[in-house]
Formats: sequence, structure tokens, C-alpha cells
Amino acid sequence: MATVSASIVTFNSAGVVGDALQSLLTQTKEYPLSVYVVDNHSTDHTLSMISEKFPQVVCLPQPDNRGFGHGHNQVIPLLTSDYHAIINPDISFDFDVLSKLVSYLEEHPDVVIATPAICNLDGTFQRVPKRLPTYHYMASGMLERFGGIFRRWRDEYTMTGVKFDKPTPIEFCTGCFIMIRTSVFKELGGFDERFFMYCEDADLSRRAGMKGKIMFLPDIRITHEWGRASSKRWKFFKIHLQSQHLYFKKWRKQASR
Repeated sequence: MATVSASIVTFNSAGVVGDALQSLLTQTKEYPLSVYVVDNHSTDHTLSMISEKFPQVVCLPQPDNRGFGHGHNQVIPLLTSDYHAIINPDISFDFDVLSKLVSYLEEHPDVVIATPAICNLDGTFQRVPKRLPTYHYMASGMLERFGGIFRRWRDEYTMTGVKFDKPTPIEFCTGCFIMIRTSVFKELGGFDERFFMYCEDADLSRRAGMKGKIMFLPDIRITHEWGRASSKRWKFFKIHLQSQHLYFKKWRKQASR
């Protein structure tokens, strides 16, 4: 029987991570599951809450906050699973999402990543990117409110015009929920830790896409309490811009080799 693991990176996430852990531990029934929480030096009661309510979860407290990708990479030496889920602390679901994704990957050996539909709290779909970033796609995220070409670029980036009524190949899997073959995650060395936050998922998707297909499964839906911090606070907007610059610089060099 296949086995599955999941990792969640937290930073002052006590208010939301309980729902994610509850979803994972109560809903995953078909396959054996191991859950890891990597805490990036929270100053709230995240770790004590998890230890008290979810003693079966392996907690990996970090001495400092070195970012999303670095956090998830800390579990790589511990993984013995066949499939690994990378999950945000603000995710929840009410059915056996992990087992459905694992079963799909078991049946499709040419697929390396499977991702569900991401929904808001009110059930509407989140327009998370599905094509690899380009300069004009990234600009469209900030400028789509002006309509015109910016809205068209954003729609193209998120594949808004595509009818998702069956499993569909995509290029970019959002980092809030990724189910990846553990062997591929290890082979790739996990996330590129130069990305503190943002674009590390696009980078992982691009590298994983060289190993096999990335599939979007619209019939499997999870809820994501999306904060969109980069659109609300200058600090995160600046980090987002820095990550974009790093991403394009990295892949421009790759393309020139």
C-alpha cells in the first residue's frame, strides 16, 4: 500500500493551523499518513497548541524564520513516504482529499504533481496561476484592476477561459497545496531556498514539470483562507518583487545554457 506524508510550515499560525491538522488527521483514511509541522520560530502559542491537541504530529521548531521553502525542506531527510503533500496552515477540507490525490497518482505514473481546485471560504474558486510566470503576467496581477490588456493577461495567466471539467495539465501549481511524488521532491532537492516567500512554487513547478506532468483535478476541492499579503502590505509586496526578480534571473540563465 502506498504511504503519504504532509508538511505544514507555520509562523504565528495558531489561529488557523488547527483546522488544517484536523482535516488531515480525521479525513485521511485510505492511506497511512505522517504529518510534520515545521515552525519558523513563532512567538505565539502555535507549537504548544499543536503538542496539546495533535500529539501524533511531528513538530520541527526552527531557531529562526528562513522562509517557506526552507521550512518545507527540513522534512526531506525524514520522508519515507511514496507521496508528499505540501500544505499551507490556512487550508481545510471535509473529505479524504489526500487519498483521492494519491489514488490518481497511483493510476497515472507519468504525473509527478497533482493539485486540487482551491476555493475561498464562500465556495468561489481562487484564480491562482496555472501558467508559468512571465514579466507581463506578473505585472497583470498588480494592474488587472485597470482592465484592458492587463485583465486579458491575468485571465491568460490563470487559464480563466479554459473549461476545467476534467483533469487538465497545467504548468504552475500553487504552493498552498501540492501533492508530489516523494522521490521527485527529493530528487529536486525540494524548494530553492533562495526564495524566502513567493515564486518558490513556480520554480518547483518548472523543475518538476521536466520530470513529468502536473495535473489540476477540478473535482477535488479544498478551502484556502487566502490572505494575499503582498497586495496589502508594503513589506510583503517588496518580498514579492524580489522573488520575481530572482525567478526571472534564474530561469533566464537556465535558458541561455
